[in-house]
Amino acid sequence: MSADVGEACVRSGEYVDSDAPAIVAFARQACGDAADDITKAVRLYYAVRDGIVYTPYCDFRSRETFRASACLSRGAGFCVAKAALLAAAARAVGIPARVGFADVRNHLTTPKLRRLMGSDTFYYHGYTELYLAGKWVKATPAFDRRLCEKFGVRPLEFDGQEDSLFHPYDAGGRRHMEYIRDRGPAVDVPVDEILAIFSRYYPHLTAETASAPATRFRREAEQAQAERSD
Repeated sequence: MSADVGEACVRSGEYVDSDAPAIVAFARQACGDAADDITKAVRLYYAVRDGIVYTPYCDFRSRETFRASACLSRGAGFCVAKAALLAAAARAVGIPARVGFADVRNHLTTPKLRRLMGSDTFYYHGYTELYLAGKWVKATPAFDRRLCEKFGVRPLEFDGQEDSLFHPYDAGGRRHMEYIRDRGPAVDVPVDEILAIFSRYYPHLTAETASAPATRFRREAEQAQAERSD
């Protein structure tokens, strides 16, 4: 294994907990009869992207919000948790993986979320890096297909060979996602750093969304899309 991969990218971590029995079972089921790493990675990507509901309304005071196995158990999570889950599932089937972070400006949020955040800038947006065919490939499993349909956004596809990051424009040509700062990869989720940033910049979001249902954001997206169409 090359030096830029490292043993830590295949071992279980505190939040990328690839040795959790539920993670192992999930990964094996998603991979099925796949014989090569690229096919396994693609199947895992779609299992996480569409099998786990995306929601930004989480209990950001709880460390469990960031743990891969907890995200799998809930069946829902925000971008960092879903990125950790994809990384954990990949490690569970022997694919080196790590989590990556960037600050992004999201132009297609909902009025409710924007009001709670007080900003359209998302700090520590999470994605996954997978080591495939001798190189690191980025994958972003955050927005599930159903949510993309509600927003009128093209769902991100992943072929295991090219980076899969958010499109700058939605299906209607409107500005969607703009990368402001790349914070780079990490072996495990830097929860202390993220909690400090969220507490500083999103105090209302942190305080008010702990008990929100997982599908709340999807309903907001549907309503916002309907209002734009009127």
